[in-house]
Amino acid sequence: MIKVSNITHVYSKGLPDESVALDDVSFTIEDGSFTGIIGHTGSGKSTLLQHLNGLLKPDSGHIFVGDTDITEKGSNLLEIRRKVGLVFQYPEYQLFEETVAMDVAFGPKNLGLSDEEVRARTVEALELVGLDAEEFGGKSPFELSGGQKRRVAIAGVVAMRPEVLILDEPTAGLDPKTHKDVLGMINDIHEKQHNITILVSHNMSDVAAMCDHVLVINKGKLVMDGTPEEVFGRADELNEMGLSAPPAAEFLRRLKASGVPIGRIPLDVAGAADEIIKVLGR
Repeated sequence: MIKVSNITHVYSKGLPDESVALDDVSFTIEDGSFTGIIGHTGSGKSTLLQHLNGLLKPDSGHIFVGDTDITEKGSNLLEIRRKVGLVFQYPEYQLFEETVAMDVAFGPKNLGLSDEEVRARTVEALELVGLDAEEFGGKSPFELSGGQKRRVAIAGVVAMRPEVLILDEPTAGLDPKTHKDVLGMINDIHEKQHNITILVSHNMSDVAAMCDHVLVINKGKLVMDGTPEEVFGRADELNEMGLSAPPAAEFLRRLKASGVPIGRIPLDVAGAADEIIKVLGR
């Protein structure tokens, strides 16, 4: 479980360009949850993510991962990074080794694991991201397609078997098919490793489809915390923040506002189609 308690983070504190990035933020993410974090650009999402694995320390407040207070002075950063894996946006830009296998093995090696364990984790991680270790392990990562590079980069974090896997816009810049494939891969990893998965995305349909818990950050404050149905049901408030419900739900909401007798408002296209068919059949 992750428990964030009253964290505040100020950039350039005491200087003319002082900026409050996080303002008294508190929430809990239950073990095994798939949590989505949404917010307008500059809302504080990326700052929050970097606090969850100790890259940044808050000016005040506490963050617990399990029983460990990772904000405590002298906390073991290596142990924190074992528990919390962070995949930045466009992670393929961080690939650097000669072969795919060497790149994926880099993290486990730095955990001090045996060569045998490193090899086993490398094979396992590549299989989890949908790449055959025998076929791809000896290739240069720079010979791969964009989608395959992204999979290799994610495999490098997965190989460390984190209890928490954080993904910042993991489908950014991908074509529709690769976008769908990468999301399916992330869902498979979550189901097989039973970890906490945290997804940051501007794609509301993806968040609604994959997550069981959604946090909304606006101007450094946590303004919503609930299920996808609860959060996206507050469409007017989201619109005021420059956000929206998934397109299918937004379409039904506008139909309802125009007088069409829509009942419930599903978040997905299939559910929206069923609701429209019901209306047409009346």
